[in-house]
Amino acid sequence: MNNSVTNTARLLGAGLRALLVLTVVTGLIYPLAVTGVAQGLFPGKANGSEITANGKVVGSSLIGQAYNLPLKKGQETPEPDLKWFQGRPQNGLGTNSVNTRYKLILSGATNRSGDNADLIKWVKDAKAAVVKDNSTADYKVRPSDVPAEAVTSSGSGLDPDISPDYADLQVHRVAEKNGLPVAQVEKLVGEHTDGRTLGFVGEPRVNVLELNIALKDLMAKG
Repeated sequence: MNNSVTNTARLLGAGLRALLVLTVVTGLIYPLAVTGVAQGLFPGKANGSEITANGKVVGSSLIGQAYNLPLKKGQETPEPDLKWFQGRPQNGLGTNSVNTRYKLILSGATNRSGDNADLIKWVKDAKAAVVKDNSTADYKVRPSDVPAEAVTSSGSGLDPDISPDYADLQVHRVAEKNGLPVAQVEKLVGEHTDGRTLGFVGEPRVNVLELNIALKDLMAKG
């Protein structure tokens, strides 16, 4: 009987010591070591890929932002502020009460099929808006000019990038709204177009937040 109690106590003691050691190693030492290595080698990425402007953090290069006018009385969805480059549609979760529109509380896709009536209507409405908003007195956008990402949200609804084609489509409107030469805005887009990762992975892209920061700086200089 005494041997049984002793063995049980010994096993419990060994288990508790193992629990303590593993808690310290995996719950304290390992996370601190990984954090230290990340901060030492990749501080920008480890801290959320923050983007700064005038010494202040204004966002992350990984998360899209909305560029809208203040919400008017009676409106459920604000109108886009057309002096800025616009990102992808923000209705990743569809038009419902939990669609937080880049507020980072949650994210997700609509999960609607390609023949879903609501999705088809959203795409048609979005395409019509892109054509209307980006057509100027001397530049007309055709429906066939509108790229797919201009009328569909990403899987998360938080995509920060657009294609160079969509950025170029917005150039004339942005130039007109801000009183800038078209060539100057075109040059700005070119300077903020990133190529394929490693030269072959993914597609060329433009980070909308970084582009709008550069646009703001350009307007300040003018």
